[in-house]
Amino acid sequence: MRELPVNTVSLDGVEKHFGAVRALAGVDFAVRAGECVGLVGHNGAGKSTLMHVVAGTLIPDRGRIVIEGEARQAYSVVLAHKLGVRCVFQELSLCPNLTVAENVHVLHPSIAGWRWRKRAGELIRGELEEIFPDHRIAPDAIVGDLPIGKRQMVEVARAFTVTKDPLRLVILDEPTSSLDSHRAGQLLSHVRRVVAAGASCILISHLLGEILEYSDRIMVMRDGLVVASDNATQFDRSKLMTAMGGAAARRMRLAEQIIATPRGTTAVRVRAHPATQSDGIHLVAHEGEIVGLAGLSGHGQTEILLSIFNGATRRVPGISVTDPVALIAGDRQSDGIFPLWSIAKNIGIRSLAALRSGYLLSSELEDRLAERWQKRIKIHTPNMRNNILSLSGGNQQKALFARALGSEAKIVVMDDPMRGVDVNTKLEVYDLIRAEARTGRTFLWYTTEIEELQNCDHVYVFRNGRIVADLPRGELSEELVIQSSFQEGTTP
Repeated sequence: MRELPVNTVSLDGVEKHFGAVRALAGVDFAVRAGECVGLVGHNGAGKSTLMHVVAGTLIPDRGRIVIEGEARQAYSVVLAHKLGVRCVFQELSLCPNLTVAENVHVLHPSIAGWRWRKRAGELIRGELEEIFPDHRIAPDAIVGDLPIGKRQMVEVARAFTVTKDPLRLVILDEPTSSLDSHRAGQLLSHVRRVVAAGASCILISHLLGEILEYSDRIMVMRDGLVVASDNATQFDRSKLMTAMGGAAARRMRLAEQIIATPRGTTAVRVRAHPATQSDGIHLVAHEGEIVGLAGLSGHGQTEILLSIFNGATRRVPGISVTDPVALIAGDRQSDGIFPLWSIAKNIGIRSLAALRSGYLLSSELEDRLAERWQKRIKIHTPNMRNNILSLSGGNQQKALFARALGSEAKIVVMDDPMRGVDVNTKLEVYDLIRAEARTGRTFLWYTTEIEELQNCDHVYVFRNGRIVADLPRGELSEELVIQSSFQEGTTP
C-alpha cells in the first residue's frame, strides 16, 4: 500500500473510564489521508467508545487528539464537524419526528433562509442517489415512519453530504448492520470511491469479509487496547479471529454439523399467508424447526413476523399460530430495550407470570432469572441490576435473546437480530438456537446475512411482499437466494 505522510486524525494515549469499567486503556490510533482503516474486536472491546472520542461526543479522561497535525483542545462535536469529521453511529442518531430533509438541516445549519427545506432535500436526494441508486426515499418522509434499513441509508448518506465544511474523515460504525447484501455492496463501493478521492474512513464491522475486502489497513481492539495493526493483506479470517481473542477452530461452518429433521414429522405451529400473496404459497413452521426468511430488506419479512407475533394474541387474517410467541427485535433501541430499566428487568418483562410471588413480583426470582441467562448467554456486566444502556450494543442484543428464550414462548420470531454482534458471540448464539430447537422450540428468523441462512432448516425468499422461493435446506444456495430476490416467480 502506498504510504501517505499526512495523518487525518491521531489519538495518543487515550483513556476512558465509565465508573469502574475501563473502556479505553491508553489507545494510540491514527488514520492517514486517503485510506480506509478497518476496526474489529469483540463486543465491549472499546471500538464504539474510541469512535465517540474521535467524533467529539465523548471527552477522554487522558490523552491527546490531533487533527490535521494540530492538537485540539476543548474538542467537541461542533469542532469535529468543522474539521471534517463525521460519524455514523451504531445506534442511529436521526430525529425520528423530523423529515429526512429536516434531519439534514440539523447536521448542516448553514442551509438557511428561504426554501431551505427544498435545498436540504435536494442535497440528501443527490447523495442517496449516488450511494444507493433506486433508493425510493422521499426527502419529505418522516424518518420514524421509515423501516430501519432505509433509516440507516439516510444516516449514511447524510454523513457524506458536504456544504461549507470539508469532508476529511467518515466513521462508519456497523453501517451495513440493517442493510441487505445488495445495499451493503453499494455503500462499501462508495467508501472506496471516497477514499480514492483523498478522504479517509474508519470502518467498524463484525462482518469480517467486509473488513478484509474494503480496508487498506486493519486494527484489532481487545479490552480497551489496540492489540494488532497491519496492512489488510496481512490478515485473513483466522488471523483476525485469533487477534480478537477468538478460537479460529470454531469457525467451522455450523451448517456442516446440522442434521435437519424431515419436514412433516412434527406438528405445525405457524401458518402464514402474506397479505399480498394471491397464489397458494404460504409460510409453514413446524415444531423444532428454524425457518429462515430471506430477500432484500423491506420486502415484507418484518411485516409477516409482526403479524405472526400479533396472531398469538388476537385474530389476524391469513395467520394461524398455535402457541405463545416471543419477539427478538433487530432495532433494539426503538423496539427492544426499555432504556430506563435495569438489565434484569429488561430480561424479566416477558416472564412476569413466572416471577410472581403471591400478588407481587419477586425481585429475588427476577434476579435468579437474569443471573441464569447471564451465565448461559454470557452477558458481560459486573451487575445485572445496572442500567441496560451500560451494556455494549452486542450485549444489549444478548439481553433481548435472554428475554425471549427465558420466557414460556414456544415460538420465537427474530427480526434480523444479529445487528452489532461479534463473530464469536454469533457462533455461541447459533449453538444456543440449535439447542433450543432440539427441545421443540420453533424459530422464524429474518436475516440480511446470507451466511446465517445456513443455520436454517427451511428458507422462504420474499420479494415485494410475496414469497417467491420455497427452499428446503438441501436446495439452499447463495446464488439461488440472490436470483430469487431480484426476479419474480416461484421455485418448486
